[in-house]
Amino acid sequence: MKIKELRELSIDELGAKRRELRHEMLNLRIQQQSGQLENPSRIKILRRDVARIETILTGRTKSQTAA
Repeated sequence: MKIKELRELSIDELGAKRRELRHEMLNLRIQQQSGQLENPSRIKILRRDVARIETILTGRTKSQTAA
């Protein structure tokens, strides 16, 4: 997901998206352990998307605290 798309989402939507991505990442890790994972690069992409979301959430909470 692109950073521009993520910045347009609200805090609640970002939280929901983060939960969804983490759940998908968990499922992929389980598939990896059982040897059924077809696209191992998807885990890396999801990890980066979660980090992007957390960065945006941290920035927004800091800006709200400062205001």
